[in-house]
Amino acid sequence: MINIGNCSGFYGDRFSAMRDMLEGGRLDVLTGDYLAELTMLILGKDTLKDPTTGYAKTFLRQVADSIDLALQRDVKIVSNAGGLNPAGLAAAIEALGTRAKVAYVDGDDLRGRLDSHPDALTANAYLGAFGIAHALDAGADIVVTGRVTDASVVVGPAIAHHGWKRDSYDELAGAVVAGHVIECGTQATGGNFSGFLTMSPQARARPLGFPVAEIAVDGSSIITKQDETGGTVTVDTVTAQLLYEIQGPLYLGPDVTTDLTSIRLQEVGIDRVAITGVTGTPPPATLKVAVNSLGGYRNSAEFVLTGPDIDAKATWLRDQLDAELPIGPDYTWSTYRIPAPDSPTEEGAACILRLSARAADADAVGRALTAPAIELALASYPGFHVTAPPGRPSPFGIYKAAYVRRDRATETVHLPDGSTYEVPSPLAYAEASRTSAETSRDGTTRPTGATLRPTGATSRRALGELVYARSGDKGGDANLGLWVPQGRPEAAVDWLLDTVTPEWVKQLLPEAEDLAIDITPLPHLRGVNIVIHDLLGEGVAASTRFDPQAKGLGEWARSRFVDIPQEFL
Repeated sequence: MINIGNCSGFYGDRFSAMRDMLEGGRLDVLTGDYLAELTMLILGKDTLKDPTTGYAKTFLRQVADSIDLALQRDVKIVSNAGGLNPAGLAAAIEALGTRAKVAYVDGDDLRGRLDSHPDALTANAYLGAFGIAHALDAGADIVVTGRVTDASVVVGPAIAHHGWKRDSYDELAGAVVAGHVIECGTQATGGNFSGFLTMSPQARARPLGFPVAEIAVDGSSIITKQDETGGTVTVDTVTAQLLYEIQGPLYLGPDVTTDLTSIRLQEVGIDRVAITGVTGTPPPATLKVAVNSLGGYRNSAEFVLTGPDIDAKATWLRDQLDAELPIGPDYTWSTYRIPAPDSPTEEGAACILRLSARAADADAVGRALTAPAIELALASYPGFHVTAPPGRPSPFGIYKAAYVRRDRATETVHLPDGSTYEVPSPLAYAEASRTSAETSRDGTTRPTGATLRPTGATSRRALGELVYARSGDKGGDANLGLWVPQGRPEAAVDWLLDTVTPEWVKQLLPEAEDLAIDITPLPHLRGVNIVIHDLLGEGVAASTRFDPQAKGLGEWARSRFVDIPQEFL
C-alpha cells in the first residue's frame, strides 16, 4: 500500500496545504496539480514577458516553506508545477540550498513543431507517469514536470512503489481513477458538492481537508482524508469527482485506456471509500496536445436595468447601440433574469444586461465600444447606469485540442546526478476501432437487483430534489454529470438513465438547443455523463458566456423543473 496525498487542485489553491498535509498524518508521497487549460495560457503570457518564468511560482514558495519537513518525514513531492519550464523550476528549487534531490520531466513542449498550429503560444502534449516513476526509482525527493495528465502525478508514485509494468493495465487504470479523484483537491472531500447540506455543521465549519489515496498493489484504492480536517469523504463526494470533466465511458490516457464503466465504489468506514473493479486496456497510439493561441482582444459593458418594463428597456438600449457600434467585432448580449416583483430592495428589483465584444484589433473594442455605451447615459432607458467605468481591452486566448504521433514528443527524465533517461513507448496500442462508444461487456447494463420502472403519477419539481450534479469545462465543451445519491431507490436510477436523452437535455437547458450532445450511462455510479459540445465556444479564455467554465451548469440543471415520479420524492 502507498499513501498518496494531494495539496493543490489548481494554480492558486490554499497556500498552507502543503505544510498542513505534511503535518497532518502519514504520507509516502504528496502531489499537486497546478495546470488547468487556462493556466497554460497564463504561463504562456508570462514567458512573453520573461522567458525564464513559465512555472507555478506558488509551488516554489511552498517548497521553500516545507521541504525540510518533507525530508524529515521521508515524503516525496511530485507536481506538474513546472508548466512550460520544468528545468527552470528544478533549478530554482536547487537554488534554495536544501539537500533535496530534484528531478524533472520534460518533452511535452511542442511549440513551433505543430504544422496545424505554427504560431501557438503554448502546445503541450499530455505525457504519462512512467517518467515520474523512473525519477523516484532513481532517488529523487522532488519531481517536477511539464504537462503530464492530471492523474499521472499520482500514477507515477504508484508505479514506482508497486513495480508495475507497461502492460499492468488494470493496475494502472485503477491508479488513474484514484488520481482523477484526488487531483482536484478538496472537490473530493465536499468542495463544490451538490449535497453539501448533508454534511455535518462541524464538517463544513472547518477548512476542507485535502484527499489521500491509499493505493494497493492490484490498483484498487481507498479514498480518505486526514483526521481532524473538515469536509467528508463519501460515495457521493467521490462520484462527484469521478463525473467531473470526463467525456465518455473511456478515459484515454498516455499509459492506459481506463474503462470508467468498470468502477465500483463502496463506503468501508467513516471518510473511507473503496474503489475496485477498474479495468484497463492499452493506450491510444496518439497523444493529446493542449494548444493555446492568442485570439485577439475583448471588452464588455454591464448595464443595470431596474424596475418595470425590463424587456422594453433592454430592447431600446440594444436598438440604440446596434445603430452606433462599429461593424467588425463579434458582439454578444447576455441573457438576464426578470427581477422579483415588489422587491423590498433596489438590488432585488434590478438585473444586469451585459454586452461583450471581441476583435483582432484592440482599438475596435476600446473607445469604439465604450464611448457609444457611455454617451447614452442621459439618452436611454430610465434608471440607466453601469456596474463599473469602461475598461481597457484585454487579450484573450483560444484553446484547441490536437493529436500527434507518439514519436513527436520525447518524454525525458532529468535525474539529480545530471544524467537523462528517455521513457520508452508503450508495448501496445489500442485498436483503432476502440472508440468512446465501446465499453466493457457489462458496463452499461443495470446492476443486478434493479427494480421495475415507476408507473404512478408525477410531479413538476426541481430536478435537484432527486439528483446531484457536477459540471466543468473541457475546452469548448461542457461536461455535466447527474447522479442519484446514495439512499435513494434503484428505481430512481433506472428513471434517470431512461429519461436523460439529448432531446431531454435540450429542454432542460435551452442554451444547448442547437448543440450536439453525447450521453454516457454509468449505472454503477448511479448516473449519466453528458457532454454538450461547443457550449463554451473556443474555451474558457475566449468564452463570453456568463459561466465560461460551466462550473455552475450542474446547479442550474438542478434548479430546472421536470416531471419526477412522486414515489421518488
